[in-house]
Amino acid sequence: MANLKNIITGLLGTDAVRDAGHYPPTVPSFLVPRERFIEAARGMKKAGARLVAEWATDERKSNRGFGIYTCYSLDSEYIIISCRIPLEDPTFPSLTKKFVPAFRFERQMRSLMGVIPVGHPDPRPWIKHEDWPEDAWPLRKDFDPSRPMPRVKGEYQWIRAEGEGVYEIPVGPVHAGIIEPGHFRFQAVGEDILHLEERLGYVHKGIEKRFEALSWIEGVRLAGRVSGDTTVAHALAYCRALEAMTGSVPPERALWLRALMLERERIANHLGDIGAICNDVAFTFLLYQFSRLREVVLRTNDKLFGHRLMMDRIIPGGVTADLTPEGKEKILREANWIKKEFERLVIIYDENPSLEDRVRDAGVLLPEDARELGVVGFVARASGVGLDCRVQNPFTPYDRIIPKMTVLNCGDVHARAWVRIEEVRESLRIIGEILKGLPQGEISGCLDPPSKEGSGFAVVEGWRGEIVYWLQSGPTGGINRCMIRDPSSVNWIAVEQSIHGNIVPDFPLCNKSFNQSYSGHDL
Repeated sequence: MANLKNIITGLLGTDAVRDAGHYPPTVPSFLVPRERFIEAARGMKKAGARLVAEWATDERKSNRGFGIYTCYSLDSEYIIISCRIPLEDPTFPSLTKKFVPAFRFERQMRSLMGVIPVGHPDPRPWIKHEDWPEDAWPLRKDFDPSRPMPRVKGEYQWIRAEGEGVYEIPVGPVHAGIIEPGHFRFQAVGEDILHLEERLGYVHKGIEKRFEALSWIEGVRLAGRVSGDTTVAHALAYCRALEAMTGSVPPERALWLRALMLERERIANHLGDIGAICNDVAFTFLLYQFSRLREVVLRTNDKLFGHRLMMDRIIPGGVTADLTPEGKEKILREANWIKKEFERLVIIYDENPSLEDRVRDAGVLLPEDARELGVVGFVARASGVGLDCRVQNPFTPYDRIIPKMTVLNCGDVHARAWVRIEEVRESLRIIGEILKGLPQGEISGCLDPPSKEGSGFAVVEGWRGEIVYWLQSGPTGGINRCMIRDPSSVNWIAVEQSIHGNIVPDFPLCNKSFNQSYSGHDL
């Protein structure tokens, strides 16, 4: 089978120009003419590739206008295809009719960069709220983030269903719990849901814009705060993209410690989610028990690494916290204890008929829909799509300790919970293997600054799924653009699709089974 690089060069010939300043070389980047941008997308669709991300850059300081970038993936391959558009005509052909994820990617690009996807079916803003001035584009270089933005009168136009007995239920944006804000509008007849529409962006903090004012070393601290429950994976993705740009390779021990932290982050969050799913069907006993296990993991993190969530422990070139022999033994003892307690609780979960009645056949995301929506992580694996960056794009030590990927096909709440259960088991095994093979040596190395006008790309399998970072240096060598694609950017839309045919009281349960990040989405 031809790889993606051969497909694009065979399709576009000399019109596809390789970007020699992009790293790593294993992820090729091509510049194509704007008039052939949609043709490249058709070629990727025909090959069976998925649209991983789509974003825009302001490259006017380099006399290149605006850049429109796409990232596609097929199996273990990634490829970046871009075109350039001028300030006087900032338009490009929409990919929405080819790839569903482009529907929100392009709305966000238009809202924040002011580039216009021609042929897009929905001109409404995304992330950018309706009370912002229409000509305020925060990601453009001439936008001053230090000045307060004037507020204008605007109203978001919700999609509404009409007919006898149809009524609307607004939920949020402020919720009864401690979760971040998001607005959900239901169209329902009785308790049967006809339609759900999400409105996000309430925790937009200008994170991608903020990167432009930071140094490369400072950037990792911000990356670790994109989504607080995924601080390890986001920091790691940023570091790997930066290290690709500079050709830096962290010490072997640092790479293994990074994986150890990544798996501990996965375990803690999955334990919390399994308990929360049980809580949403009023089975509070398991909420408390799984929360107890999660708390044990977090306290050990704090004792051994100096932070419950291991924030700021991954840095460019390595890590800041080492593991002593005593710490290694503590993690092994803890893992053995958690395994026994966890299996006891899983039996209770699996054999409770009232819980089973709620989680089975609720919030179903069919495999064919999962593929079209481009979902990732445990959401994809619960719906028959075998995607895991640790398996398909391994880095040390995952090239030696290969994770077992659990893929189910029913795509319901139970499947998303059960994939988490299997991943807790597998992460406990991986941690044991990491500690068994943990090499000696330094935990950090030197990092040279990136060259001017280059770019770097990295993917990391966070606990929610594939995290993507693309970094670009400007004409002075600083950060020109940091594009972040959290799993939530593609998984949130699946929540809307999975709720059809369910009843209103099942929405909290369905939503919790996805448990996507508001902050990771609202960049």
